Amino acid sequence: MPSRRGKIRMSPEEVAAFLAEGKAANFATIGPNGRPHLVALWYVPHGDVIETWTFAKSQKAANLRRLPQATILVEMGDVYAKLRGVSMECDVELVTDAERIASIGQQLMNRYSPNEEVAASAGQFVRLQVPKRVGLICRPTRIVSWDHAKLAGDY
Repeated sequence: MPSRRGKIRMSPEEVAAFLAEGKAANFATIGPNGRPHLVALWYVPHGDVIETWTFAKSQKAANLRRLPQATILVEMGDVYAKLRGVSMECDVELVTDAERIASIGQQLMNRYSPNEEVAASAGQFVRLQVPKRVGLICRPTRIVSWDHAKLAGDY
């Protein structure tokens, strides 16, 4: 009998499409006490690479300076038959170059703004934020995915 795990796994193309559809990522780093530090972040997907930014003085930034690794979860679904998700163990690059941080910030504004006019006017906000931020580029080293709809109700 084939593994159910194999039946619900997403292809790389499905993972990329799912991440493009998702809006908030649960982002876990390891705190100084060895426990997970978990926060929700907006993100910009580039295939299976996740880009975002955070305040340079945030706990997650401090954690990533110590150990540049994170686990990221994006999930959707309100009933078991519709549960979908992608969990990624990632190596994280901390970006301190102002132009790259501004680019990430503008991509975030473009993705989450209600319209193009708001996104365009967010440029001033992004420029003011850059000195206080670091960019985070998260490259997965392991991806686990699931799409229960692929079971078509056969549990």
